[in-house]
Amino acid sequence: MRTQVVIIGGGPSGLLLGQLLHTQGIEAVVLERKTRDYVLGRIRAGILERGTVSLMHKAGVGARLEAEGFVHDGTILSYGDDDFTINFKEHTGTSVVVYGQTEVTRDLYDAREAAGLPTVFNAQEVQIHGADSDSAHVTYEVDGQTHRMDCDFIAGCDGFHGISRQTIPLTVRKEYEKVYPFGWLGILSETPPVNDELIYAASERGFALCSMRNKNLSRYYIQCALTDTVEDWSDAAFWEELKRRIPKAHADKLVTGPSIEKSIAPLRSFVTEPMRWGRLFLCGDAAHIVPPTGAKGLNTAASDIHYLFEGLKAHYLEGDSAALDAYSEKALARVWKAERFSWWMTSLLHRFPDMSPADLRLQQADLDYLFASEAAQTSLAENYVGLPY
Repeated sequence: MRTQVVIIGGGPSGLLLGQLLHTQGIEAVVLERKTRDYVLGRIRAGILERGTVSLMHKAGVGARLEAEGFVHDGTILSYGDDDFTINFKEHTGTSVVVYGQTEVTRDLYDAREAAGLPTVFNAQEVQIHGADSDSAHVTYEVDGQTHRMDCDFIAGCDGFHGISRQTIPLTVRKEYEKVYPFGWLGILSETPPVNDELIYAASERGFALCSMRNKNLSRYYIQCALTDTVEDWSDAAFWEELKRRIPKAHADKLVTGPSIEKSIAPLRSFVTEPMRWGRLFLCGDAAHIVPPTGAKGLNTAASDIHYLFEGLKAHYLEGDSAALDAYSEKALARVWKAERFSWWMTSLLHRFPDMSPADLRLQQADLDYLFASEAAQTSLAENYVGLPY
């Protein structure tokens, strides 16, 4: 078989690229190692930057997002019982939208299936061949049978543990990593959100985040030790600790209930360079990971897709490969800004185990400056709603 673009990974970034290419008549086959139901069962963040929302509309899959997404004009930051609202609309003229990543993925799968576009599920033993040559192809197995897909280009959208990044020789790629000494314990509960806006809470006991998926589905997080396990935390213990970390006015309104999902995620910053090797292009988690504090994971993947789509479109429709050749440089320039913002938010709001009294005072001074400075609030708002492509 042959296609123009092979997309490895059937998550939101791979599907978004496939749908955008389809709007321009460019052929693409998506290879996904799991089933559709498995992919849709993954619980992920759901704060969409303005650029991500625009790409969804450009791909023709923005209708349900427009109808059901929650527009957020700001966010609340708190320390102890003091809180402060940063108004994104006031500082940037735009907003973010809360719409679960699962719903983004569902919309993209529905559109792909409605258009009859080829997706191969349960694709095992995926291997990339000839990426640095003129005969790029991908092999994979389905039900024990080996298949070969020849192509012009390969988009590696298969995540941190996928084959795409590992295909680039160590003599070519350079990796940067920062591992944080704590994790996030998160629960999903069928309860109304404690507030209309997200609450990012810094406290003496550690960080907490109050978020939501819809008016009856809430997502809450607390900073926890890396040695903790889900079994260490009963629902009652989680709710009690959350209440201790958010302002009393919000804690008193918190509606608790049984968790329907509970997990612990470690935090890391990670970037690999370059994001292109020959005919192979890395996108999203295959190339970079951010701490979830700044809500940049899915959105940074979407910006990669923007640059790659524009490059492929110019290559196929205009015979101009300049944008494709500049993909890695452009994508990485924005990636590193997202990494910086996520690192800064994480450093600002979390308690690190080795913080000295001076570190604590400096952190408090940073928060005080943010609460008092219009310029600092504008900087946070600009980064949170998404820097321009």
